[in-house]
Amino acid sequence: MKIVVDVMGGDDAPQVVLDGVGMALAADPDLQLILTGPAAVTANLVAKYPERLSARATTEVIAMDEHPAEAVRAKKDSSIVVGCQLVANGQASGFFSAGSTGAVMAAATLYMGRIKGIIRPMIATLFPTRQSYVVFGDIGANADVKPEYLLQFALMGRAYAQAMLGVEQPRIGLLNIGSEASKGSEMAQQAYQLFSENLDGFAGNAEGNDILTGHFDVIVTDGFTGNVVLKTTEGTVSMLFSELKQTFMSSLPRKLAAAVLKHGLRQMMQRLSPENVGGAPLLGVRGACIIGHGSSTPTAIMNGIQVTAQMIRAELPEVIAQAVLA
Repeated sequence: MKIVVDVMGGDDAPQVVLDGVGMALAADPDLQLILTGPAAVTANLVAKYPERLSARATTEVIAMDEHPAEAVRAKKDSSIVVGCQLVANGQASGFFSAGSTGAVMAAATLYMGRIKGIIRPMIATLFPTRQSYVVFGDIGANADVKPEYLLQFALMGRAYAQAMLGVEQPRIGLLNIGSEASKGSEMAQQAYQLFSENLDGFAGNAEGNDILTGHFDVIVTDGFTGNVVLKTTEGTVSMLFSELKQTFMSSLPRKLAAAVLKHGLRQMMQRLSPENVGGAPLLGVRGACIIGHGSSTPTAIMNGIQVTAQMIRAELPEVIAQAVLA
């Protein structure tokens, strides 16, 4: 098993990625990684781990503000494109990048290719719930969808919940503005009917306040709505902790209260932090692919690499292929 890591992906690349790679190697002695990026950037770390690291030197980088499809076509020697090519050629089984989400998706779809039967790949994420996690997607790959796309998103999400989270019978929800089958847009109503007739484990519509309750194991929606939900949730969590910090630091009694609650608050922050998730899986392509957050820390990079390894060990692309063809 080998995983390609894009050294140039992320707001603070390459150093943050190199640090995360070192942490991942220390955490998992079975990992073998291929680094894509300039030779001068990767040389020192490869020399430190010669038996577990190798490098594929690249000369181009796709920036966050570039048009994804155009950049993928124009920059064939970029760290993202070369990484996906290595998976496509069988030289690696998975790819991790904290670079441009659109570029990673475009390159993975173009070079790694879609699993047979998949109409559109989706980007998923894990939201923490009271008990575990809920697989939520699409979060940005497909702004406009059809009911049959949503059905495939649900099948892929169910496969992820089973293979990666150990949920034997996932409860699947369709994000909507009401729990009744007659609620929502015409497309949502058609999707509800399609799910009811073709999807084992369909538990009905999920409203916005159901996402974090744990009532569902998988929730699907279109990429436009999903991305708004993701960014709203991230912003809310960030604002909440900022307000808590400001409140606790505003007076001596509150500072003393914060000292008492410090351990519990730290645990809550760690549970809600996207660092623990490591990245968003791109489901539906022929290979394990994880897209990290642009602002990833070394810990997030390490976790993203570990999740990619878990996807490979769980043979997730094959599980998804069987789920779609069943």
